[in-house]
Amino acid sequence: MAEVRERAAPLVRLVQRHREPVVVQALRSAAAATIAYVVALRLSPEAAPLTAPLTALLVVQVTLFATLTNGVRRVNSVVAGVLVAIAFSLLVGLTWWSLALLIVASLAVGHLVRVDEYVPEVAISAMLVLGVTTVGDTAWARILETLIGAVVGLGINLLLPPPVWVEEAGESIDGLARRLRQLMLRIGEQAAGRTEVEQATARLYEARRLDHDIVEVDAALRQAEDSLRFNPRVREGLLHRVVLRTGLDTLEICTVVLRVLARTLTDLAKERDEEPLFASETGEVVERLLSEIADAVVSFAVLVTTHVSLNADAAEARLTAELRQAAATRDKLAQLLLEQLQHDARQWQLHGAVLTEVNRILDELDTEHRSRRLLEELDRVSQEQRARLPRLTRLRERMGVQEKLWRSRTGMDGRSL
Repeated sequence: MAEVRERAAPLVRLVQRHREPVVVQALRSAAAATIAYVVALRLSPEAAPLTAPLTALLVVQVTLFATLTNGVRRVNSVVAGVLVAIAFSLLVGLTWWSLALLIVASLAVGHLVRVDEYVPEVAISAMLVLGVTTVGDTAWARILETLIGAVVGLGINLLLPPPVWVEEAGESIDGLARRLRQLMLRIGEQAAGRTEVEQATARLYEARRLDHDIVEVDAALRQAEDSLRFNPRVREGLLHRVVLRTGLDTLEICTVVLRVLARTLTDLAKERDEEPLFASETGEVVERLLSEIADAVVSFAVLVTTHVSLNADAAEARLTAELRQAAATRDKLAQLLLEQLQHDARQWQLHGAVLTEVNRILDELDTEHRSRRLLEELDRVSQEQRARLPRLTRLRERMGVQEKLWRSRTGMDGRSL
């Protein structure tokens, strides 16, 4: 049995991964290219109409929103590139100098037809098509193949909606929160004892490098937001987008405040020189406080990336309890710093700054503060949508009124049916 399970393990892993967005996107691309090739075999005079699957691959987008908003420009860029390639195949063919002219001409045509960010794709399409367009008499068949590929690619995007990238964005947010936690723990350990200036500076550089992580998470989140737009498989897409976006905004603010805290402790290490950053008891409280806040940051990320209501309630309860405990530790730290100020007023500004920065992180993680931000962001996005798409907004309102009338006639919830 053990041997059988070991042999079946790769197949099991493949079955488990079949719903992952990367796998889904690969299957969609392969399906689009294959269908385009089969259709082109029947309609094109070419023996191997490779332009059709090539165009289908270029048209198939990662998200449905990208297809609907950028599909026209993408198709225009591909068609323009194919036409340029056809002209060159008829006139000069493929040589090193004609390739250079082809690129220049394609980029110029791309600007003329106003395909915006897809200008380089005009040249890419032209080069790829020129490579398979070697017979001048049959070059015009590539136009038909291009149209076939474009139609099939758009049809695949509409009939088989692209995958939703929410889980990947959630994993990125969770990873950022855990890196924040690790850095907070290291800073807390240093605050509890004697800290060299070099060590404090190293922590400051680590905090600054988190900015690059935020850029990567933002890119993953933008892809997830696009995958939620206009996707018929997703309900309450706007809510999901706003929850993830406001969650990342909160973590970004926490990262900035943590960088300021690392800067404050670095300055304090320079001022204290050979002395510890804090008194013994105060340093221990600082370490415990940062440890509690670090756990709260991870719980916050779990709350943001959890979509099942039961799990979300549990995550919110855990976050609330951790913030309550951290607030109690913060109050104890404030009392100790006040007592220390009465006996030793040196660097009181820096000690006060540490308390201020800790308060800012706790305020950002507060559940009530997050609820207000969610409502404000939902209102803002809704107003923008109504202003940008007034007709669609009126249509949705009419559908909402009709749904309410239907529910009222069928017993409020339709159970009479």
